[in-house]
Amino acid sequence: MTSRRRPLRRVFVSHSAEETFALAAKLAKEFRGDEVVFLIGELGAGKTVFAKGIASGLGLKDVHQVCSPTFTLMNVYGGRVPVYHFDLYRLAEEEDIRDLGFEDYIGAGVVVVEWAEKIKFRIPAIFVTIDVKEGDRRKISLDSPVASEIYSVRERKKRKRGRNEARTT
Repeated sequence: MTSRRRPLRRVFVSHSAEETFALAAKLAKEFRGDEVVFLIGELGAGKTVFAKGIASGLGLKDVHQVCSPTFTLMNVYGGRVPVYHFDLYRLAEEEDIRDLGFEDYIGAGVVVVEWAEKIKFRIPAIFVTIDVKEGDRRKISLDSPVASEIYSVRERKKRKRGRNEARTT
């Protein structure tokens, strides 16, 4: 009988945007470079601040270029690995989200998705939920997938890539 492991959950309290940024930067410094991060929280919760921290932790020098890609839908930032920053705020239908094709970037760098609660299909990701508390306080919950889920997605992408390459040769 195979037992299903629960994702790892860590909870932090931030007292300022600076602390939220620092938490994300510290987390990103440990990244391999192919993580998927889903940011969840209400408008003004600090999702973009968290995205800036991730980009900083991955070596982006000018974090002022990190902004929510609400109208462009995706921004790309350089660092030790590319950061693909998506914003789903304006997308209402699952079909629109699938058409965006952010899954194509998985494994090519770090994928950060704001308003990820709109995604109804399953993708192993680090879920970051930012809950607004009194004043500038935020409760930040990090839920990491179990390693076997991440591995199976990577293997599927490799097999798909191999099939596509075989067709073109």
